[in-house]
Amino acid sequence: MNSLLQLSVADLTALLGHWWWPFVRIGAALWMIPIFGDSRVSTPVRLLFAALLALLVAPMVTAMPSVDPISLQALVLAFEQVMFGVIFGLCLQFLFMVVTLSGQILSLQMGLGMAMMNDPVNGDSSPILSQLMMVFCTLLFLSLNGHLLTLEMLVRSFQLWPVGSSLYQLDLDAVIRLMGWSMAAALALTLPAVIAMLLVNLTFGVMNRAAPSLNVISLGFPMTLMFGLLAVWLSISGVPGRYLTLVEYLMAALQGVMAP
Repeated sequence: MNSLLQLSVADLTALLGHWWWPFVRIGAALWMIPIFGDSRVSTPVRLLFAALLALLVAPMVTAMPSVDPISLQALVLAFEQVMFGVIFGLCLQFLFMVVTLSGQILSLQMGLGMAMMNDPVNGDSSPILSQLMMVFCTLLFLSLNGHLLTLEMLVRSFQLWPVGSSLYQLDLDAVIRLMGWSMAAALALTLPAVIAMLLVNLTFGVMNRAAPSLNVISLGFPMTLMFGLLAVWLSISGVPGRYLTLVEYLMAALQGVMAP
């Protein structure tokens, strides 16, 4: 007790910094990370989880910058931690963007673009097939312990990119490449189904030219929907193995972003 009373203001500030800076980074990351950053998870729960995780991380973080808490340097340091958390969560958002874009592409090709439902995560409406793909891949992500691996990567970030490091040390070009990768991966997942639906639509176009008296709209929509569901079933059957490859690639790329 006496040793605690003998601590100076600088010592107390250093002790508080061991918890505060990890809390700022982890809190910003949990705000953006999929599943943890879901709008259906209340703000107090996320803040409490970030505070508890920061308490567990604090003893493992040894080197902390000595900063006056009421200074411009502290404000810049807090901004850097928030930006790192946002970038970290944004990279993981690209993984879920792959399945969202895949569902939207398949819905448009099947003629289900009008079947929309409210998306509580993004705050807008999206095709129902996109929501089903999102739920499916979220369960896959949890079954692969992706949430635990994400938290491990977040804790390891304090060794790979310590508090006080400049944002310029991050490979921000890799983040931009991940955005293009997510679009390319979504197209690769849906390309067989898109080609199949293109052939179906081409067949109905030829049939309309050969027999104009047939009502292609009333006949074509059920057939397109039926072939579309078959294409979705064939596409989803191969998603688990491909999704594991996508998760491994993203985690390796995320580690490359943080490496100095």
